[in-house]
Amino acid sequence: MSTAHVLLGLLAGGPRHGYELKRSHDERLPRLKPLAYGQVYATLGRLERDGLVEPAGQDRDGGPDRTSYQLTEGGEVALSDWLATVERPAPFVTGALFVKVVVAILVSGADRARSYLVAQRQAHVQRLRELTAVKTDPTASLGEVVAADYAIVHLDADLRWVQNTLDRVADLHTEIRG
Repeated sequence: MSTAHVLLGLLAGGPRHGYELKRSHDERLPRLKPLAYGQVYATLGRLERDGLVEPAGQDRDGGPDRTSYQLTEGGEVALSDWLATVERPAPFVTGALFVKVVVAILVSGADRARSYLVAQRQAHVQRLRELTAVKTDPTASLGEVVAADYAIVHLDADLRWVQNTLDRVADLHTEIRG
C-alpha cells in the first residue's frame, strides 16, 4: 500500500490537516493497519517537498496550529496516474502459511505439516465467521463491507490451498509408507 497515494486520495475531497487525514484513513480503510500520526506528517512533508501538496491554511481549533494541505496540479496527476496503474500480481509466493508448510515437510515430514494445516484451517474458518458477521451487520459501512469481502475471498483461496495441500500431504504420506 502506498500511504502517500492514499493521502493524496483523501485530499482529493478538499483540504485537510494531518489529524483529519489520519482519522479519515482509519475510518475509510477500517481493515488496514491504522496510520501513526508521525507517518501522516512525515508523508505530508515528502508530498509537499515533491510538489504534490501545498499548505492551504492554518487553524488553531483550541490547540496547536494545524496546517491544512491541498492537492497541487501535480498531486492530482500523480493520484490519477496511480489509480490508472494496474497492480502486477506478486511474482513470488510470500505467505507465512506456505513457508511453514514447506518447512514442516522438510523438518518433520507429512505428519507435522498435516497437523499444522488442520489447525490453520480451523483458524481461517473462525476468521471467516468473524468477517461474515462484519459484512452482514446492518450498521456496517461500505468500507467495512468491501474490506470484509476482500479478506473473505483471500481466506477462501487460502482454505482451498490448505485442502489441496492436505490432499498432497496425504498422497506423500501414502507414497512414503507404500
